Amino acid sequence: MGWTLLILLVVLTVVHGNPTVMVRTGSGPTVGFDQHPNSVPLGEDIQTTTEVVEEVMTTGVLNPSHYPARRAATVVQHYLNTRYGSPYRWIFLSTVHSGSAEVGVEVEDQHTLGSVSGQCSAELFFPGGEGQSAPQVQASCEGLHQSNTTAQEEAFYQQHRTSNNLASGNNIPDSYGHVEPSMKPFWHLGGVASSFIMLRESNESTLYNMAQVANFTQLETEKDQLRFNYHVLLHEMISQEIIHWKLLVTWSPEQGVQVLQTELQPKCHHCEAPPNTTN
Repeated sequence: MGWTLLILLVVLTVVHGNPTVMVRTGSGPTVGFDQHPNSVPLGEDIQTTTEVVEEVMTTGVLNPSHYPARRAATVVQHYLNTRYGSPYRWIFLSTVHSGSAEVGVEVEDQHTLGSVSGQCSAELFFPGGEGQSAPQVQASCEGLHQSNTTAQEEAFYQQHRTSNNLASGNNIPDSYGHVEPSMKPFWHLGGVASSFIMLRESNESTLYNMAQVANFTQLETEKDQLRFNYHVLLHEMISQEIIHWKLLVTWSPEQGVQVLQTELQPKCHHCEAPPNTTN
């Protein structure tokens, strides 16, 4: 069964620290929980897909304090990352305000990228039927392009386009949740690239985030595109499974992030998500 989720997102932000998510339920109290990819809110009301369908068919409203609203909002987050992400722009969900299941009604969201605020409208549709099919997302934003990271991106591009020493790294964040400042753009790039996978793999019963960049290696630049091999750990937070993917990623300020190849790795039954970042 295909169904449309309509959600209100507020404050999508470029990550410079440890992001948090705030959930508001109408005029009631604000509920906060950690939005780092490794976190799972404990004791939350986790509904099944059947329960959610019954709820929205009865009331026409998707409760923003329930897990399905966050799942839907996170899919939109991944979509925005595939469109607008960069080594200096990694978009995170911060707040879910409301949701609806009425087809044709637009979703509104507000975001802050750096010091720039704006609004977005988005409609999310999970296709039904047999076989895995990626969610369909339509979004339009005002103010998203006003977040100016051009100078940082250009400096990063020039540094690594001409560098004789190709960059590499592993375990980002490390076992203490720490990310070295010099590694943050590569961490962000890995997170943005992972959104391509997470968007494709998402359905109404999943909740994906990137847990860690296991390792990355810069390759020789081709056609003015920086190229990287990434090995990332994705956290499917409903099943608590850690899923390994290898990605071939390219980026330039003009062309943006592109994921040219993806390869699912064998399951790791003993893997655990790393701890939260400290900065």
